[in-house]
Amino acid sequence: MSRDDPDTRTRILQAAWDLLEERRGQGVRMSDIARRAGISRQALYLHFPTRAELLIATTHYLDAVKDTDARLAPSRAAKTGIERLDAFIEAWAAYLPEIHGLARAFLAMRDTDTAAAAAWDQRMRDMREGCAAAIVALKRDGMLSPAYGPKQATDILWTLLSVRNWEQWTLRCGWSRKRYLTTMKSMARRLFVTGDASR
Repeated sequence: MSRDDPDTRTRILQAAWDLLEERRGQGVRMSDIARRAGISRQALYLHFPTRAELLIATTHYLDAVKDTDARLAPSRAAKTGIERLDAFIEAWAAYLPEIHGLARAFLAMRDTDTAAAAAWDQRMRDMREGCAAAIVALKRDGMLSPAYGPKQATDILWTLLSVRNWEQWTLRCGWSRKRYLTTMKSMARRLFVTGDASR
């Protein structure tokens, strides 16, 4: 079996995704993933020599299935910093409910599983880059609030949009997705956009 076999690789990634969501990250072993994918453990390791590589690849597979490039296209094509900020928040707010099961699995494993921690940290670094791009666009336009430097503003936006905060607002406080989105966009403008935040 070649490690380049796309069908086997896809079956492995889908099996990992399914098991992580079903078990919320608890007790998902490489042997369990191999069994779900219908292959031997040796074949699994041929495609993914380490668990960390498999978990990181699973997050990228999720992005491919959910077509994150298309979702982020409006943000990347935005002509102004304010448009980019709004579009990024819109894309992330729509994406969160769809990845929440996998996110919960990684968060549950993070403190005790170094492979899961590596996969989650990589995913959050990618998300932080999107936050940074929006803040840099505001800075470029002369619209970033003087209260924050670009790094500090990025840190705040990244934290504001975290999965844990989304859970708090939507699952524990009962906010609708629409209310969450509207509030995050308004809050981000008030925090980061100099002048009239309602523009």
